[in-house]
Amino acid sequence: MIKHITVIGSGVMGRGIAYVAAVGGYKTTLVDISEKALESAKTEINTIFAKGVQRNKLSEEAAHEGMERMSYSSDLEGTVANSDMVIEAVPENIDIKRNVFKTIDQHAPEHCYFATNTSTMSPTEIASYTNRPGKVIAMHFFNPVHKMPLIEIIKGLDTAEDTVKVANEVAVKMGKETVTVNEFPGFVTSRISALVGNEAFYMLQEGVGSPEEIDKAIKLGLNYPMGPFELGDLVGLDTRLNNLKYLHETLGEKYRPCPLLVKYVKAGRIGRKAGVGVYDYREQGGSE
Repeated sequence: MIKHITVIGSGVMGRGIAYVAAVGGYKTTLVDISEKALESAKTEINTIFAKGVQRNKLSEEAAHEGMERMSYSSDLEGTVANSDMVIEAVPENIDIKRNVFKTIDQHAPEHCYFATNTSTMSPTEIASYTNRPGKVIAMHFFNPVHKMPLIEIIKGLDTAEDTVKVANEVAVKMGKETVTVNEFPGFVTSRISALVGNEAFYMLQEGVGSPEEIDKAIKLGLNYPMGPFELGDLVGLDTRLNNLKYLHETLGEKYRPCPLLVKYVKAGRIGRKAGVGVYDYREQGGSE
């Protein structure tokens, strides 16, 4: 039985995953090497709890209990030693993930399950960094985690059926719907999203329309909740570029990153987290 979940990485995705784990009834520890990042995450998570109460998504009692289940730590080894499941949410960099999984494999108990929140990378390769590949799976959450209803669950080559069952049970307790698919680069959602986002940049580069017009067309014409530029700025254009590079390497030419996207990232215009991406968020009233 899963009682204690450790989430590694307190960025946008990690703090969202930690929140839904705590709301789902799990003792939850958010781990990061940066104390400053943990403080920022704690502030945001508490804000999400408060807004949940204000919007009648949570009772005051449920919010209080959820916050009581949350803890924060910079001690990775000590935390995973007492965990039943570890969910990794570090940047999409295979070297970082390799180091994380080798470390947690050394310190986590034998019964502990490992999940990676990767949106494109191979859970089979990630599992190979451990001595328990049968207990490794990908659980792809979506941003913002507390609002998006889906978790995409991806089986690696050696993932045991018991691990698939546990991942689905955890997702349901978090209040999510799931789809379970076999591993292939980009899975289902990232392949489609990367193509749409990349094509939007090609259209912007070609002068087809402004970002506002392209986003509006996609939202109203195709019934997307967000336009591709709005979504790219939210996720991070650097993250989008890294995903495209990986998909280009593994799936071929149709995923070659648009030169304009590369230029934006080189300029540091990587989205909301930088204050400017396709849109400018630095001034009040800026286009969003």
